[in-house]
Amino acid sequence: MDVSDLLTEAYDRLPDLVRAAVDGLGPEQLRWAPEPGINSIGWLVWHLTRVQDHHVADLLDAEQIWVSGDWAGRFALTADPDNTGYGHSPAQVAQVRPESAQALIDYYEAVAARTGTFLTGLRPADLDRVVDEGWDPPVTLGVRLVSIVEDDLQHVGQAAFVRGLLKAG
Repeated sequence: MDVSDLLTEAYDRLPDLVRAAVDGLGPEQLRWAPEPGINSIGWLVWHLTRVQDHHVADLLDAEQIWVSGDWAGRFALTADPDNTGYGHSPAQVAQVRPESAQALIDYYEAVAARTGTFLTGLRPADLDRVVDEGWDPPVTLGVRLVSIVEDDLQHVGQAAFVRGLLKAG
């Protein structure tokens, strides 16, 4: 298996996990949190998608999908390219209001499609390219791609957990 196939395998697991976390839930269920200050299912899936969109757009030196269409309107937000949810307060979490589970799925699938295209044909040498000098040591493409998928997997797991609490409650 080459590096492109390996990364594709990791990222290709996410769409099914995203769908399983949100499919069949209504807007209120997507915004439900088991306790005040805990992230909702909708916020978690929105956030993991925003981070992937933001970081992959940066790697491509391209516009984020979030700002290129009416995605923000489907979440009752503005198309702020810097708003990925990082550091959100509970009040900001509550402002993320997906209109439906399908809005989350559609946005994730659009982002995943672009990520998949980017991953196709990557060679081992590509992974050594420095993409962020702001860290010590500088961040390479390989480290960034692993960081994105690791963050996404954690957040989709959290969304699945909150969904389980929703059913239990």
